[in-house]
Amino acid sequence: MNRVFIPLSPSQPDPVPTDALTESLAGQAMGTSWSVKLIRPPQLDLRAIRDGVQLQLDLVIAQMSTWSASSDLSRYNQAEAGSWQVLPAHFQRVLDCALDVAERSGGAYDPSIGPLVNLWGFGPDPARSTAPDAVSLAQARARCGWQRVHIDRARNALLQPGGLYLDFSSIAKGYAVDLVADYLRSIGVRSHLVEIGGELRGHGVKADGQPWWVGLEQPPAPAGGEPGMQSIVALHGLALATSGDYRRYFEHEGTRYSHTIDPRTARPIAHALASVAVLHADCMTADAWATALMVLGDEDGLALALEAGLAALFVRRDGAGFRESMTPAMQAMLS
Repeated sequence: MNRVFIPLSPSQPDPVPTDALTESLAGQAMGTSWSVKLIRPPQLDLRAIRDGVQLQLDLVIAQMSTWSASSDLSRYNQAEAGSWQVLPAHFQRVLDCALDVAERSGGAYDPSIGPLVNLWGFGPDPARSTAPDAVSLAQARARCGWQRVHIDRARNALLQPGGLYLDFSSIAKGYAVDLVADYLRSIGVRSHLVEIGGELRGHGVKADGQPWWVGLEQPPAPAGGEPGMQSIVALHGLALATSGDYRRYFEHEGTRYSHTIDPRTARPIAHALASVAVLHADCMTADAWATALMVLGDEDGLALALEAGLAALFVRRDGAGFRESMTPAMQAMLS
């Protein structure tokens, strides 16, 4: 039996004709897959909608990809020390959100963590199968620090102090979801579900009057263990982002190294928290907070989520199974 989460005070969804068909678009971008489900107004061409969606994805890649040497982010990361780089509007919006979460999380989230992500083999650099040595870790860590980010608001320019390497991998997908969702609403597609690499945002209802139901991602059950509780959520006016230690990792000499790096230790997280799901009005914010809470672990993460008023669900490994905890804001959505 599914456990159901429903938004507390969603806006009234626009009516959908009872004979309306749900149409789908899908593709690859940002190193992952994307999909859109929508109720298409008859005056709109599906191919034109797809082209518009692709423009939003291309914009995020052009400004925020660490894999593209020509992106605004890569140009900043490669810029000379002491130089100022003018910020495109979308880049600045994402950076501002990232810095806000960095400050509020005490550095558990840090957009300047790129050198550590690359060193551990989870960025554009080649993957690795062993932990880096202490000297390499210290050198990479010395380049990090969100406090080194300095913005000249009058010029919308960002200082490159030398060696600073920003990485938006934990927030750019969420922002891309928001851009696509906002684009769809701007052209009159009022009912839609957008997904990029597991991050989602939905609005409206389907022809049967039901919202866009999505399942909360569950960590893989331990060998011989019990799976976690199955949950579904109605994504009308809500976004969902999930962070987990099981998505990307490598193992060496009996130790598992997750792709989620703690900026405070320069090492992958090593606690029992398996995943965090965050529900929020926008996916960019949910994406960044899910990462921050995952780094903090279930106790410190829950305390910060409570302080920030977030709707968050924590899933912790407990013996052969899982143990859950959730914030009051999440609990209040239980139907």
